[in-house]
Amino acid sequence: MKHVRHFTLSLFLSLVHVCLVQANYAPYFFDNGARSTNGNMALLSLSEDTPVGTHVYTLNGTDPEGDPVTYGLAYEAGSRRYFSVDKNLGNVTLIEELDREKEDEIEVIVSISDGLSTVSEKVRILVMDANDESPEFINTPYIVQVPENSPSGSSIFKIEAVDKDTGSGGSITYFLQNIHANKFTIDRHSGVLRIKTGVTLDYEKSRTHFVIVVAKDGGGKLRGDNKVFSATTTVTVNVEDVQDTPPMFIGTPYYGYVYEDTLAGSEVLTVVALDGDRGKPNSIHYCIVNGSEGSFEISNTTGAISVIKSPNQLKKEVYELKVQASEVSQEGEVSAYAFAMVTIRVVDLNNHPPTFYGENGPQNRFELTMYEHPPEGEILRGLKITVNDSDQGANAKFNLRLVGPGGIFRVVPQTVLNEAQVTIIVENSAAIDYEKFKVLTFKLLAIEVNTPEKFSSTADVVIRLLDTNDNVPKFSSDYYIARIPENSPGGSNVVAVTATDPDSGLWGEVKYSIYGTGADLFLIHPSTGIIYTQPWAVLDAEVNSKYNFYVKAEDTDGKYSLAEVFITVLDVNDHSPEFNENIQEKTMIIGSPVKIEAIDQDAEEPNNIVDYSIMQADPANVFDIDQSTGEIKLKSYIRSLDIIHNITKNKDCIWSVVVQAKDRGSPSFSTTAVLKIDITEETLHKGPMAAFLMQTKDNPMKALGVLAGVMGIMVLITIMISTAMFWRNKRSNKIMPVRRIIKKRQTPQSRTVRMEWLKFKRPSNAAEKFVVEDDAKSLHNENSNNNIQVAPVPPTAPLPPPPPTLAPRGDSPGCRVPTVSGSLTPKFINKQLKKRGHSSTHNALVSELKMKFEKRNAAIGEPHI
Repeated sequence: MKHVRHFTLSLFLSLVHVCLVQANYAPYFFDNGARSTNGNMALLSLSEDTPVGTHVYTLNGTDPEGDPVTYGLAYEAGSRRYFSVDKNLGNVTLIEELDREKEDEIEVIVSISDGLSTVSEKVRILVMDANDESPEFINTPYIVQVPENSPSGSSIFKIEAVDKDTGSGGSITYFLQNIHANKFTIDRHSGVLRIKTGVTLDYEKSRTHFVIVVAKDGGGKLRGDNKVFSATTTVTVNVEDVQDTPPMFIGTPYYGYVYEDTLAGSEVLTVVALDGDRGKPNSIHYCIVNGSEGSFEISNTTGAISVIKSPNQLKKEVYELKVQASEVSQEGEVSAYAFAMVTIRVVDLNNHPPTFYGENGPQNRFELTMYEHPPEGEILRGLKITVNDSDQGANAKFNLRLVGPGGIFRVVPQTVLNEAQVTIIVENSAAIDYEKFKVLTFKLLAIEVNTPEKFSSTADVVIRLLDTNDNVPKFSSDYYIARIPENSPGGSNVVAVTATDPDSGLWGEVKYSIYGTGADLFLIHPSTGIIYTQPWAVLDAEVNSKYNFYVKAEDTDGKYSLAEVFITVLDVNDHSPEFNENIQEKTMIIGSPVKIEAIDQDAEEPNNIVDYSIMQADPANVFDIDQSTGEIKLKSYIRSLDIIHNITKNKDCIWSVVVQAKDRGSPSFSTTAVLKIDITEETLHKGPMAAFLMQTKDNPMKALGVLAGVMGIMVLITIMISTAMFWRNKRSNKIMPVRRIIKKRQTPQSRTVRMEWLKFKRPSNAAEKFVVEDDAKSLHNENSNNNIQVAPVPPTAPLPPPPPTLAPRGDSPGCRVPTVSGSLTPKFINKQLKKRGHSSTHNALVSELKMKFEKRNAAIGEPHI
């Protein structure tokens, strides 16, 4: 029974599994439309400039049972694989570069699988165009044959270019480079090349034209940017010749000569003419139109002109022949012609060259000895030269010139007919220099001018120069700089100067000397130019480290030049540092340093740089010294006398310090001094005056000088205040009242109420800043040595004089009171008087004065009402 149950259960499970398998549904893609970026890639379009590696699409689908799906891509056999897919995510990536011009559609088999069922679909992906192609010219190269008589504006060729892109990127426009310098124009749309309007072609001027044509597309997007591509090509335009130009003579003008020994029938010269249309030239025929007079003839084919008479039968010396050259076509017709003039001269036979003669006949070498630098314009009279040509007429005409160093001499005459006396003249005296040339050599050349033979002859002219003293000795430098140590012994060499004189013999010998205020310690060897110190000279850089003087180089004739010598005496460490006193006493306040100073008289660093050090101190390890400044101060832990008393039993606190001053020279020198230091504590209150008194304790003269200056300033201030009060009081007598002017009474008592103006200048406070505080007066002198120095109190500046007492004067009706400002009120007067401490009696006088002042104003004003 148990086995039956187990079999039944197994059978049931098998049936359930079969039913479930039969109920499995295949997965499927989502179809999201043509512009969707996910789905089954149907109708997907990609631009051909999409970069490789770009995520271009996402395959997206599902399984009805919700099982996970995977994706795949497949291609037909022989097809390029453009995409790859992530089988789990469905991300499709471009792995091959697209090119629409090669393949504008890509077929891909996309698949989706749930593990049991796989669904595949063939989709077509469209490759969209990008402007990635440049225009290309077809049927190149372009070579065009154009007749030169083609009318302007006519079409001569059509250029064609193609662009594989579509849309604006595939449209092409044409234009020419250098359009302004071009004889052609092009239709920008059709590419038809034309001759520019108003322009004609000319084979004789230019046979070939090179036209650069540019083809440009309409532009389009490429990788996000708007791109425009262009291409260029060259059109070679060959101009074909047309018979439109008359013949042209070559080598004009024509000249011929018939000489005395010319035979009849001899050729004199040949004229040559060519067809102006050189592309297809016609033959040329020659003839003499006139001017021959039966003496000359011409070959009608070669253009050779011959004399048909003997020279002695020719009646004229010059014949002018008019020769015609005609173009003859293949049909034998004369199409064009041209004329040329031929000049033929009957001349004597040129059979004698120019010849030079001396005093004894023909000669080809002339010599002369002379001093250098003769005056310009001088004639070389030592040269006797004659030149002659035995021919007649033009054959005896020749030119003379000197061949050699230019610009030194010139020859006269320069043109000779038959015979002349040759004269050589100095043109550049400075160039005739014995130091440059011992010997000057020239060629005197005579060459015929108007003869075809150009006969010539030469003669050597040799000029030997003698020296003169024309040069000044010249130093190798305008100045000399030398250095010499200060410990150099007398007679030491300093510097050698050199001067040269290029003159020869005694004129070239140089003698040296020195002079100047700085030359006292130095000598110079007259021949060698060595400058050395006097045997007794002692140099000291500390006394004088710089010397300069002049050195003179002179030849035997007294010609000389100068140079300046600068000598620097180098410092040597020959001084020890020196203290002003070997035993010094100083007072040190705890917290303030004292300074010791030594001076090294050496002139230069490091010889005069002094370093300080403490060699010995009693007690030791109490003081520090600044190596550079020489300031001595207590160790940082010593802040009071109590600490010092703990260090030593010496209660008077006067300690000795041995200080060494050592320079930095080599070898180094040093000096020592004993410094006795009296250590005290600062007892005055901190303040400017206290600090000043303590700093000047060891220098009372400094304190007295400062105090005297302060007192002088106070006296000056007092004088200024008194002067200001005087002028202020003087002006107060002219104060205008409120309504009318009151005449001033002649009395000096007019500054009573004006004292307040000077209040801010009360000098009694000026001295307060110099007074030591009251605590300083109670300083106790424990040692009863009366060494405590307190700055004396400067004298107090004098106070202004007291205001005068104003007494009433009622018995005089015509009296006048002092004038006061109209803005003055009793309250103001009382306030000022209270500040100055006036008595009540004085106040009463002021009130009475005010009443009289008002009555006086009323009495004066009544007649005017």
